[in-house]
Amino acid sequence: MLEVRINTETCMGSGNCAFWAPRAFDLDENGTAVVLDPGAEAEEKILAAAAGCPTRSITVIRDGATAPP
Repeated sequence: MLEVRINTETCMGSGNCAFWAPRAFDLDENGTAVVLDPGAEAEEKILAAAAGCPTRSITVIRDGATAPP
């Protein structure tokens, strides 16, 4: 299973993550991305969401190592 982290200091709330993986990401009341359930989407969608983040605020960790977006 993947571990997904959001850097809330750099997130600009573009919503790209929720576009690419809507069951795994959403925006909170402040417009900052939050992780809902990374297991609810295919790994490819999570990686696409990380790659599509304009501020590179999403880190995906697989088996203890950072996965490239």
